[in-house]
Amino acid sequence: MDAEKIRNLTDVELKQQERELNDQLFRLKFQLNMGQTESLKKIRGLRKDIARVKTIARQRQMAATEKS
Repeated sequence: MDAEKIRNLTDVELKQQERELNDQLFRLKFQLNMGQTESLKKIRGLRKDIARVKTIARQRQMAATEKS
């Protein structure tokens, strides 16, 4: 997921997206530990997507703080 798509999400959708990504990451890590998958590339991509979502959420929070 690219940053432009994430920026177009509302705050509620952003939190929902972060929850979903964290859930997917948990499942993949669990499968990796159980030996069912070896998708390190997918895990790495999910971690980057989570970081993007958190960064944009933080930027919005900082912008709201500056306005008030």
